[in-house]
Amino acid sequence: MAQPDALLDAVRNGAAGQELLDIDLPTRFRAAFTRKDEVGIFEGQTDKDVRRSLHVGEVEMPEIAPDECVVAVMSAAINYNTVWSAIFEPVPTFAFLEKFGRQGWHGARHDLPYHILGSDGSGVVVRTGAGVRHWKVGDRVVISPAYVDEEDHGSYDDGMMSETQLAWGFETNFGSLGEYCVVKANQLIRKPRHLTWEEAGSNTLCAATAYRMLVGSHGARMKQGDVVLIWGATGGLGSFATQLVRNGGGIPVAVVSSEEKAEIVRAQGCEHIINRNELPLGEQGLRNPKAGRILGEAIRNLVGEDPGIVFEYLGRETFGASVYVAKRGGKIVTCGSSTGYRHEYDNRFLWMRLKSIVGSHGFNYHEAVETNRLFSLGMLHPTLSAVFPLDEAGEATRAVQTNQHVGKVAVLCGATGEGQGVEDPAMRERIGEEKLNLYRR
Repeated sequence: MAQPDALLDAVRNGAAGQELLDIDLPTRFRAAFTRKDEVGIFEGQTDKDVRRSLHVGEVEMPEIAPDECVVAVMSAAINYNTVWSAIFEPVPTFAFLEKFGRQGWHGARHDLPYHILGSDGSGVVVRTGAGVRHWKVGDRVVISPAYVDEEDHGSYDDGMMSETQLAWGFETNFGSLGEYCVVKANQLIRKPRHLTWEEAGSNTLCAATAYRMLVGSHGARMKQGDVVLIWGATGGLGSFATQLVRNGGGIPVAVVSSEEKAEIVRAQGCEHIINRNELPLGEQGLRNPKAGRILGEAIRNLVGEDPGIVFEYLGRETFGASVYVAKRGGKIVTCGSSTGYRHEYDNRFLWMRLKSIVGSHGFNYHEAVETNRLFSLGMLHPTLSAVFPLDEAGEATRAVQTNQHVGKVAVLCGATGEGQGVEDPAMRERIGEEKLNLYRR
C-alpha cells in the first residue's frame, strides 16, 4: 500500500512555497506506465486493448537536472500519443528512451524498464533545479509537451526546428500521468486562473498544435474570410481549430459524424456543418474515388466556394479528399495520420491547381504560451468531456483509442475531485459554465 504523501497533501491544501520546500520530496509515487517486457503482447491481435498494457503503480522519483523542475500533477490528459505508446506502435517508445539514454547522465535517467506516459498536465511546482531562474516552488502551471534543448542552435530559429526536439511523455520518460512529473523549466506556463485543474491540464497539446497549424507563422497563416474545412471538428484538435478559425475571422466548415456532434459545434458558433455519414459515399466511405467531388459539392452548397485551408490530421482515410477539395492555391495543413500514415491522392489536383501541403508538428514554446494566453483571456475555452481517476488511466486511454469521446479526456492525478484549482471565480462567472462545460453537457 502506498505511504501517505505529506508533500502532495500540502499541495492539495494550498500550501505556500516555503512550506512545500520544508517537506521532503517522496522517493516513490504513483503513476501510469507501460512495461518494456510487454512489448509484443499485441502481435497478431486485431483489438490491441490498451487496458492490458497500461499499469498504475509505484515508481521511483528521479533526480532532476539543473534546468528541470518537479511538478505535483493535479490533472493530466489523454492524447493519441498515449494510445500509440500503449499499443507499442508505430514503434515501441522504449526505442526513444534507449536513444535518449545514450546522451549522457540526463538522458540515461529516462532509459528504464517502464515508461511513465502523458504529454498534457497542470499542477504545482514543488522543486526547482539549481539553474532555474524564472519559476519557483508553489507556482501553479500547465505544461508544454515540447521538450527542447536550448543548446541546439536550431531551437533559436524555431523550437520545432531543433534536431533534438522531443515530445515529452512520449519520447521522454516521467510524463504527466502520475502524482509527480519531471519537466524542463522552459516547458512551464502560467495556469489560467479561472480554470479547474482538469480543464487547464487538458488543453495545451491539441490547442497549441491547432494554433501553429492555423495561426502561427509556420502553418497555413489563416486570414480573415478564409474558408477552413475542419475534419473531426469535435475531436481534440478539431474542437480547438473551430474556435481559432472563428476568433480569427475565418469561416469554419466542420465535418462531424453524428447529429449530437453537430449540435456541439453549432453551440460553438459554427454555422456550416457536414455530417460525413450523410454523404452519398457508399460502402467505400471517404476512400470512394468520387469522395472529393461529393464533399466539394457539399462545401460549396454551404459557403459558395472551395476551402482555402484544409485542417487535416486523419491521414489515409481523408487525405485524397482533402487535396481535391482545397481551392486553387489552397493549403492542406497536416499534423498527423490517425487513420494511417500512407496517403493516396491524385497529384494532378495538387500541382495543376498550385496547392500546397504544409507539414506541421507540435509547436514551439512561444506558440504554447500564446495559446494559453487566449485561454487566460477567455477567448478559447476547454473542450473537456470526461474525467477519470488515475487508477482508471487505462479506461481513459481506451475511450480515446476507440473514439468513444468528444473533445478531451482528463485524468485526475493529485487532485481529489473535479472542480478544484479555480483562482478567479469572478472571471469564470463572467464567461459562464455553459461555455466552459459545453463538451460535458
